Amino acid sequence: MKGANVMIILLVTIVSSLPWSESHILEYDEYWTKQSAQAWNRTLESYEPNPAKIVSHLNFHADRVLKEIKQEFASNGTRRQLVRANIYNGPCMATNPMDRCWRCNPNWANNRFRLADCGLGFGHKAKGGKNGKIYVVNDSSDNDMLNPKVGTLRHAVIQKEPLWIIFDRSMVIRLNQELIMESDKTIDARGANVYIAHGAGITIQFRKNIIIHGLRIHNIQRGSGGMIRDSTDHFGFRTQSDGDGISIFGSQDIWIDHVSMTKCSDGLIDAIMGSTGITISNGHFTDHDEAMLFGASDSHTQDEKMQITVAFNHFGKRMVQRMPRCRFGYIHVVNNDYTHWNMYAIGGSMHPTIISQGNRFIAPPETTNRFAKEVTKREYVPESVWSKWTWRSQGDLFMRGAFFVQSGDPDYTSKHPELYDLIQPADAKHVEYITKFAGSLNCKVGEAC
Repeated sequence: MKGANVMIILLVTIVSSLPWSESHILEYDEYWTKQSAQAWNRTLESYEPNPAKIVSHLNFHADRVLKEIKQEFASNGTRRQLVRANIYNGPCMATNPMDRCWRCNPNWANNRFRLADCGLGFGHKAKGGKNGKIYVVNDSSDNDMLNPKVGTLRHAVIQKEPLWIIFDRSMVIRLNQELIMESDKTIDARGANVYIAHGAGITIQFRKNIIIHGLRIHNIQRGSGGMIRDSTDHFGFRTQSDGDGISIFGSQDIWIDHVSMTKCSDGLIDAIMGSTGITISNGHFTDHDEAMLFGASDSHTQDEKMQITVAFNHFGKRMVQRMPRCRFGYIHVVNNDYTHWNMYAIGGSMHPTIISQGNRFIAPPETTNRFAKEVTKREYVPESVWSKWTWRSQGDLFMRGAFFVQSGDPDYTSKHPELYDLIQPADAKHVEYITKFAGSLNCKVGEAC
């Protein structure tokens, strides 16, 4: 037995040095080889050759909703209540276009599929389990990795059919190993307080069409690895997981909305290895160092196809860096509230295109870190190289000495009027209102959320 254990340790050590070791798959069998090839084909299909079209579409709706909200503020004085109260107890106020699409309907629980029509940005194609069966999670346990118990979240997410997964009550789920999802799923925690905590995180690997909404994810630990079922017709040996809250690996058409996340062992949300068509919206992120990694390797040029929208999020107390940190790809960062960072907010290497619009950046106070006023950080290359990367800031609000170092073609805006001149993001001075309800919501059945 001792010899066998040594052999396993040696095998895992060898695997960790291989190029695809970040997948945590010990053996790329026929199943995973096929899944990988199919995933890359979906990346090519999902890739938007004219990303400005997606950017402009989101900006148009954000600006429209803001104008509607201004009219409401003028008529009922709600704006003063939003500003003054940490906890808002007034009438339903959906302050951005995604929320405006569903939140103030008191019958949302009778039409959960409506949420699938509300996505914007690069993840707008994600419909999750729309028109599939409703799967009700009624068991918070996670004890069997190979034959999950019916009624558990693990049993729900490995099914091959489209499913809209909801919860019959509030619960804390401690995942014993990473939760590996199948395609065409929605995890919808509205109506319950659902915590994924003190265990492993969620893995979306070589999958498509997934919505994650309303989860509270914190204190995620590294999974030890072992035999884990990833589908009803497949299981395999996994190496140790990283400890990400949500890991997106080689996957397409993903929407992560209204999550509250804090204190994960590695990243909060990582998207790597050819993932694309992703929107991360309405999230509340606190107490974390390396928040979001988009693109994990300088050698993985497939991430040139990566397109991600980061919109309407609040990066809050005790955040440090990587909000996000990008390699390759096209990243649209719009109408987010950056109230805290201790090193930098947005960084990258390997010439990603980063379009920052209508965000509020509040630098650390002098007493905390007077040397961290710069929003941006380029890594591993001299200015003569990164000065050619397209990093543009338009309509951002900078407070407490914050500043954004732009790079790339100074005439980029005039060459891309569809991106800048015709349709504007919502004004950055209103970002505090736009992100007021970021994070998991306390929705109650029969009431506006």
